[in-house]
Amino acid sequence: MKFMRNLHQFMMAGARAQARWELEISNTILRSRRRLAIIGLLLLPIIFGGIAFADNVGGALPAFIGGKSAYGPSHYTNLIFGASILVGLCAGLITGCIGAGGGFIIAPALMSVGVKGILAVGTDLFHIFAKAIMGSVLHRKMGNIAVALAATFLIGAISGSTLGGYINRALYEKNPVLSDMFITVIYVLMLGFLAFYALSDWYRTLRRKNAAADVAESSGPQAEEIPPIGKMVQSINLPPMLTFDQGVTPGGRKISAFFLVIAGFIVGLAAAIMGVGGGFLTFPIFVYGLGVSSMTTVGTDIFQIVFTAGYGSITQYAVYGFIFYTLAMGMLLGSLIGIQIGSIVTKVVSGTTICAFYAVTVSAGFFNRACALPEKMMKMGYIDVSPQLLKLLNIVGTFGFFIIIIIFAVWVFWSFFTNLKVLRAEEVHESWETQNN
Repeated sequence: MKFMRNLHQFMMAGARAQARWELEISNTILRSRRRLAIIGLLLLPIIFGGIAFADNVGGALPAFIGGKSAYGPSHYTNLIFGASILVGLCAGLITGCIGAGGGFIIAPALMSVGVKGILAVGTDLFHIFAKAIMGSVLHRKMGNIAVALAATFLIGAISGSTLGGYINRALYEKNPVLSDMFITVIYVLMLGFLAFYALSDWYRTLRRKNAAADVAESSGPQAEEIPPIGKMVQSINLPPMLTFDQGVTPGGRKISAFFLVIAGFIVGLAAAIMGVGGGFLTFPIFVYGLGVSSMTTVGTDIFQIVFTAGYGSITQYAVYGFIFYTLAMGMLLGSLIGIQIGSIVTKVVSGTTICAFYAVTVSAGFFNRACALPEKMMKMGYIDVSPQLLKLLNIVGTFGFFIIIIIFAVWVFWSFFTNLKVLRAEEVHESWETQNN
């Protein structure tokens, strides 16, 4: 039980790190007129060119790119583009408000409306790459990157991403239903694990008088203090050894390149299979597993996301036709707005309420994929279930999922607009303090 609890803390630390990265990227893009102009230029051909393309083919999905049953990446309808903005908006609201977990609902949401699993993964990965490259803050973080550490990590990340992309494509070529089932099983296991511990954390928070104690307990060890696993890994002298964190510890710390390659391989594999960028794994693996300082980890994480997501999305999915660019741009636009509103709302709601909504939204994602799994297993011949029951499960899973997400979005917007005076007063106060310090 202690191992599972530690694993939950490990995954939550990564999810929070991913949320911080998302917020920083969003701030960088929205505060730059040049970057906003680039987004506008990218959206124009997608909207107007996509309309013309859809009209010419009569709205049919072409199969000329990527082999068997692949979708034409430029296909467009108003409904698809609007839905992608909504999905990105809701994911951004969850990420900004809760501080973790928003990206985990994107692939399940896309699959729920009929997008093939491999297309949902490729599109999500490309959307992360587009966001990373447009909002890159590498110029501000380069001083915190251990170049040798990052380069060695990327050797493993690229290898893992190549394998992950190959697995997804091979399963799809064998049977598209098998591919969907595989991706669904991965999400059921991950979201089920997170949902169980999120609900248990929420229950414990309600029973405690001081909820802050529970938050502190779940935050894990401090990054500057090397955890036991990190000490053990750094104690193994397996050449070549790399030196890092010279600015944190006199003389720096040393670690075998072998462990960095393994860590990169795990991150790259997860990113390519699930389409989540890998950032949610990099932070906890570096800090807890390898004993790297938080300062070096943040810089290296930003560095690896650009290259891992870029390599995975382009070489493993884009060239095979498994990216829906209309969806990707819509999600990018929606998430930039959602994460800003969500992060502001955290100033006027309680931590217990945020904890509750995290538990509910993650549970909704798990429930959605769990309800979709029996149909895919039946199509593969693994189980025998009545069509009526399958139809009921699909309806309940899909509508239940979107109802919960929409309720969450409405609650966030309601909290935002009903507290505008408070938020404005706080913004003026913070601005005044900044000018006088």
